[in-house]
Amino acid sequence: MADIYSKEKRSYLMSLIRSQNTKPEIMVRKYLFSKGLRFRVNVKKLPGTPDIVLPKYRTVIFIHGCFWHGHGNCKIAHLPKTRTEWWEKKINRNIERDNSNRRKLKGMGWHTMVVWECQLVPKQRQTTMQGIVDLLDKAYLEDYKIKATNSLAKKINLTNHKLCSGEIIGSTTGDGF
Repeated sequence: MADIYSKEKRSYLMSLIRSQNTKPEIMVRKYLFSKGLRFRVNVKKLPGTPDIVLPKYRTVIFIHGCFWHGHGNCKIAHLPKTRTEWWEKKINRNIERDNSNRRKLKGMGWHTMVVWECQLVPKQRQTTMQGIVDLLDKAYLEDYKIKATNSLAKKINLTNHKLCSGEIIGSTTGDGF
């Protein structure tokens, strides 16, 4: 099936598609800001230039368009009828790159989240937005728990190595903590 637009018209239409500051991104950013969360946008120093970076939570959020990032089993993510092979390769490369960037970020100690365009339709929007905040709270608590556990472990190690009249004080059972 041939494209219904001329090559020039198709090129113009494709040039109008944004890669940053899309409506879904702005929607999520406004919601997070309204909940008192502060973030950075499109941090180029991180792999994949995440759409939203929350340093306090060590979390990055990618807002993916279902078509461009190949969201499986999604109505929006269907392949065009023209140049199907080319589109399939392009979208598969996008998926591979997305997965690689998420692995790199996890290796750097970041939590990653992906919000799909179809999750922001009016019927699902509030549930999705609240889910983002809940996951951020969970990530923060996990990081806090790890820091608290490490701090406690350091305390125990320091206490066990102090000498008082030739005896080691402190216990590893956690009594008194």
